[in-house]
Formats: sequence, structure tokens, C-alpha cells
Amino acid sequence: MSDHEAAGGRCPAEPGRAMTMKDVAEAAGVGLGTVSRVLTGKGQASAAARERVLEAVRRLDYRPSALGRGLKLRRTDILGLIVADLCDPFYGEFAEGVLSAARTLGKHVIVCAGGEDPATEREYAEVLLQQRVDGVIAFPTGGNVDVWQGARRLGVNVVFVDRVVEALDVPTLVVDNASGSRAATEYLLALGHRRIGYLGGPPGAGQHEEGFRAAFHAAGAAVPEELVVRTRPTRESADAVALRLVRADPAPTALFAATSVLGEAALRAVRAGGLRVPRDVSVLMFDDAPWASLVSPPVTVVSRPARRMGVEAARLVTAAGPGGHPVRVLPYELVVRGSCGPRNPAAAPVETVPAGAAREAEE
Repeated sequence: MSDHEAAGGRCPAEPGRAMTMKDVAEAAGVGLGTVSRVLTGKGQASAAARERVLEAVRRLDYRPSALGRGLKLRRTDILGLIVADLCDPFYGEFAEGVLSAARTLGKHVIVCAGGEDPATEREYAEVLLQQRVDGVIAFPTGGNVDVWQGARRLGVNVVFVDRVVEALDVPTLVVDNASGSRAATEYLLALGHRRIGYLGGPPGAGQHEEGFRAAFHAAGAAVPEELVVRTRPTRESADAVALRLVRADPAPTALFAATSVLGEAALRAVRAGGLRVPRDVSVLMFDDAPWASLVSPPVTVVSRPARRMGVEAARLVTAAGPGGHPVRVLPYELVVRGSCGPRNPAAAPVETVPAGAAREAEE
């Protein structure tokens, strides 16, 4: 007879099967109630019984089921996060903010990348709901209203970021992308540029193009439609479209990229075309990637507080309740660096920006 059997327990079932509380109880020679009291710390158990339970837990490599515990407590302490693209530094910084805040709140996070695709968003949302997450933070595509409505009916908190979905009463955290893009375009217009190329995402993916066009209209200038291009947020697609934009005839004198991934593509295209920044082409992009201040010349950007947005989204989704949720708008900042110059290099630099907040980056 083994020591284990002598102790009143029996050996576990077939190898590979996940251990249960019943297995722990039988291995320790105690009742299920004793195991529950030891593992939850609620209620009394003798020192000897506690030692046997903990030894059985170690020997069986028992791990409590988060789903089973969640069904009893009506919470799992798990959050879901659906971003567009983890290769984009903005989403990476945002996710880091969510994870940091979640740790302090005693939560775990499942991170998914939806790629701006409604079908993928639906798939991930359904998986997260099946996992009984307590809340979901999402950059919504604008579709799948029924899925998000179903999540709310299940009691799952939902917070949207960056996009407002009018059909849903969901707490939403945004930066005014349209105003930020308008400020960036107005800055280029004030430098004398008119042939400004716009490198953006697919229609409906954001408000950047809206702001770009608004700046031209406010200046009484015609939008150079042949220089307005859109692409999927992948490096391969962005590189091809940016190169085509740079090679337009007549060529653009400035480029505005709606994301940092597109900004990278714009810089690669300029270099491939044998041009120089900002002497031949000025470059400005949305979002301040870590590399933007390190390249030469450093890139002028519209900066959003990505990490702060992630922290606030995590706090909001853990506190969200039913109904009456306002849209919270966080500030953007136009950070002026060395990648933009006047259309006429001999002209004096423009010192003011018509709209939005701006500052000169420290050298």
C-alpha cells in the first residue's frame, strides 16, 4: 500500500485529465467542503487537514477553474481587449496601459487583434463572451451591434475606444481625431503646401480624412483628390500605396499619414524615391511612435496619450454600469519637429498653428 493510500486518499484518474476539487478531496482524505475552505480561505479547517489539502494540490498540480469559480461568484476577474493591430505602436502602448491598470485592479486580460475586420471582431467578441469575461474594451468597427447588445444583456461591461457607435449606449473614450487631423493639415497649409498627399485607412475606419478635408475647405483650397489614397493597415499594402503616392505626377510636396504604420510607409517611400525630408517632401503623421523622435529628421506628429487611454479604459470597464454613459474626450497634441518645412524653402517658418494644441519638440 502506498503512503498516499495509507493516508486515506486514492491515486488520481487517468493521466492527462484535468484535476478537480473532488480529486483533491479524495487524495487528501477530506471532504469537498474542507478543500473549498482551505482554497478560498473562508471558514475553518484544522492545521493537519490544511496541510494534506495543500500537499494534494501540489502533487496533483491542481488549478482551480476560473470559469467554474466565475459562475459561482458571477465574475471571473478577466477582461477582454480587442484592438485593431498590435504591430501599430499606438495599440501596443494602449494595451500596456490596460494591462498595467488591470494588474492593480486584480484583473487578467485576454488581448485580441481584430484587424479592422467586422467578421474577426464578431468572432473574438463571441469567444470572450463564452469565457464569461467581466468586461470588454474594444476599438469597434461599427458593425456587430447585436453582439454588443447581447454582451450588455449578459451583464458584461463594454467600453469602446476611438469610435462612437451611435446605436449603442456604451461608455466611449476618444481623442478628437477629426480635429487633430485638421490641425495637422492646417499646419501644412500654413507652410504653403497645397499638394498634400493623404495616406489613410479604409473608408469609415476613422475621422482623419474628415479633418483633412475640413482644413482645405476652411482655407478655401481644393482638396487634391488624386493624392487622397486609402489602404489596409498592413505594411505590405501601405508600402505599395505610399510609393505610388510619392511617384504621382505632379508629386506631392507634403504627406499626411493617418497612423504611425502609414507614417513609416511614407518615409520608406520618400527614401525609395530618392527624395529628402523636409527639403523635397514634408512628412507629418498621426500618433507618436517611439521611433518618430529618433529618426533624422525627427517626425512631426499628432500625439494621443495612448497609455493613459488604456489605463482609463481599464478603470472605466471595471466600473461601468447600465445606461447614461457620456463620451469622454481626451486631448491631442501637435508636436512640431523637423520633418516639415515651408513649401518655399526660402520662406520664413510659420510660428502659429490655426487649430489644436501645438508645441515645439525638445531637441
